[in-house]
Amino acid sequence: MEETAIFAGGCFWCMVTPFDQQPGIKSVISGYTGGFVENPTYEQVKAHETGHTEAVKITFDPEVISYEELVEIYWRQTDPTDAMGQFQDRGDNYRPVIFVKDAHQREVATKSKEALAQSGEFSDPIVTQIEDVQPFYVAEEYHQDYFKKNPDQFEDETKLRRQFSQEHWKE
Repeated sequence: MEETAIFAGGCFWCMVTPFDQQPGIKSVISGYTGGFVENPTYEQVKAHETGHTEAVKITFDPEVISYEELVEIYWRQTDPTDAMGQFQDRGDNYRPVIFVKDAHQREVATKSKEALAQSGEFSDPIVTQIEDVQPFYVAEEYHQDYFKKNPDQFEDETKLRRQFSQEHWKE
């Protein structure tokens, strides 16, 4: 059995590892979604020419890991109070979005967002959007598994994200 989930939370390089390390995850693909140009390139997306945001498409076994669990992992990777980027990545192509494919995913994401807003963890409003799934375009090969191909740069790219997570997601 397979399901899919699509999340945007800043640089797609940084969004792969939190998910691909979980049991039940079959694949995590970096790509672009939410825009108006077919088959956009990285250069077009980065130049804000397409309306797309960087995102990850996760294929998972719902009998091993639930969509609810994926949404919880998602929150812990992002700053849900920053609508115009994530950490050092600025602009609408890095905006935080949970893309939902059906009523079940919408209900889960909405309830989770409401619970986060009521938790008191953040003093600013939760601005992460919940939007319908749109066509997902796989990013160029050099973006796939970036953390394995460029570990030093990946470490630098994730520093602010890790600091934020440690401050807000104490367990």
